Amino acid sequence: MDLPGLLCAFLLVVCCCCRRATGVPGEAEQPTPELVEVEVGNTALLRCGPSHSLGNLSHVDWFSVYKEKPTLIFRVRQGQGQSEPGEYQHRLSLQGSGALALTQVMPHDERIFLCQSKRPLSQEHRIQLHVFKAPEEPTIQASALGISVNSREPEEVATCIGRNGYPVPQVIWYKNRLPLMEEKNRVHIQSSQIVESSGLYTLKSVLKVQLVKEDKDARFYCELSYRLPSGNHMKESREVTVPVFYPAEKVWLEVEPAGMLKEGDRVEIRCLADGNPTPPFSIYKQNPSTREMEEERSTDNGLLVLEPAQKQHSGLYECQGLDLETMIPLLSEPQELLVNYVSDVDVSPAAPAGQEGSSLTLTCKAESNQALEFQWLREKTGQVLEKGSVLHFDHLKREIGGGYRCVASVPSVPGLNRTQLVNVAIFGPPWMASKKRKVWVKENTMLNLSCEASGHPRPTISWDINGTASEEYQDSQRVLSTLNVLVTPELLERGAECTASNSLGRNSTIIILELVSLTTLAPDSSKTAGLSTSTASPHARANSTSTEKKLREQESKGVVIVAVIVCILVLAVLGAVLYFLYKKGKLLCGRSGKQEMERNTSI
Repeated sequence: MDLPGLLCAFLLVVCCCCRRATGVPGEAEQPTPELVEVEVGNTALLRCGPSHSLGNLSHVDWFSVYKEKPTLIFRVRQGQGQSEPGEYQHRLSLQGSGALALTQVMPHDERIFLCQSKRPLSQEHRIQLHVFKAPEEPTIQASALGISVNSREPEEVATCIGRNGYPVPQVIWYKNRLPLMEEKNRVHIQSSQIVESSGLYTLKSVLKVQLVKEDKDARFYCELSYRLPSGNHMKESREVTVPVFYPAEKVWLEVEPAGMLKEGDRVEIRCLADGNPTPPFSIYKQNPSTREMEEERSTDNGLLVLEPAQKQHSGLYECQGLDLETMIPLLSEPQELLVNYVSDVDVSPAAPAGQEGSSLTLTCKAESNQALEFQWLREKTGQVLEKGSVLHFDHLKREIGGGYRCVASVPSVPGLNRTQLVNVAIFGPPWMASKKRKVWVKENTMLNLSCEASGHPRPTISWDINGTASEEYQDSQRVLSTLNVLVTPELLERGAECTASNSLGRNSTIIILELVSLTTLAPDSSKTAGLSTSTASPHARANSTSTEKKLREQESKGVVIVAVIVCILVLAVLGAVLYFLYKKGKLLCGRSGKQEMERNTSI
């Protein structure tokens, strides 16, 4: 080697030795840095070498290395620390152990920190600070438009977002709890991140999948995996489903309620299909005459409501659905609908009547598609008189007259029955029914007098006094007449008489009017006197003679009551007198009195 070459080599060696001696940071080959991990917002402790040697470092310089450029941030002289102006000026402090504390760690603090000591020995130590922040709970949004199985490429299923994490978390997608991997033309996951002003990351991941019909109930969710100083962690989003559109392959018909149907029910005939969306439907019913299927009036979603259901609704029904994507009509299997019924309940004779002592037979008939049972009820009591279609009476009496109901029912269909009411009339003169024997009234007031009678033919009622009369027919045999009159002295003196008559005879009832006095007026008698009438058995003939006789009997009963009260008072007075005499000693009774009399005799 010539002289200039030797000179250059010598100068290069000297230069390198001088650089190493001056200790300029970052120039020499560096060892592997010490790793320090801390979460955002916490405090990081930076130590300049092993802990046992920190106490001997009296001259230390701390540097922040960013993009391979060191910047002096802190000095230690004779155990005293001093921050350099800059971004770390207010966040660095020297700890008692000699460690440098960095508070309120932020994402951009993730870098290398370098310490250099010159006394007692010249040495250098590097620290790699790693910063972590757990992301927020991931949010997920499913596609609202839905996905067709006929799509030729993967469609967007859902979007997952994880906010404010550091570093960027990893995202894993799941379907029905199984992880999804990238698959050509089947599964595609597209992820991106945004750096927020805080230095934290927001992750956005979009899942695209080519779905099939079996995915109509699939549940998707995303998982964020991240690391903290404490170890590995993960957070899951909620599960979502996405509408999956697929053509129908089958159409069928359902009837509600299930089971035996009857007239009067609310029946729904509904068309269903296994496609999504549901195709528009039409409902057809077979014409029993032409055997042709004819369209019924139904809603577009395939619902036909029969309310109330009738026997003519029975028949053969089918549904037709039209797939709007393929425009292919689909037909359901025909289904028979049976509405059970009971109709045309008829009783013969329609207007039964008979003389007292004669016999009468009632016969009930009805139509039904099922086996029938019959029974007869008395209308006014509800009592079951006979089971069967025939009701027979021997020796008719007036009490037999009235309403009778034939009930035709189907035992195999609960609640299916029909009834027919007939009124049995017993020929006879009127029978009177008086509501009260005596009416208490006030003079010069308006009064309503009532009179009720029954019989066959149904009687008419007349009054022997003037007033405004009205009649009300209770049934085919009974009539109620109401007379509105003014209470006058003449009316009080003579009373009132109502007379009921028909082609077989007549009968009457006399009503006695009594003035209300202070002793007879009850607290509410003024309210009820004008509307109350005398009462008698509806099956006993009522007339003036019988009414007056009953009034006399009532008056004689009053006299007896007064006599009893007087006797009780006399006995009470007599007892008091005897007790007084006994107390005065003038009345000698019992064993002591007898002894006193014997003593007087011996003397």
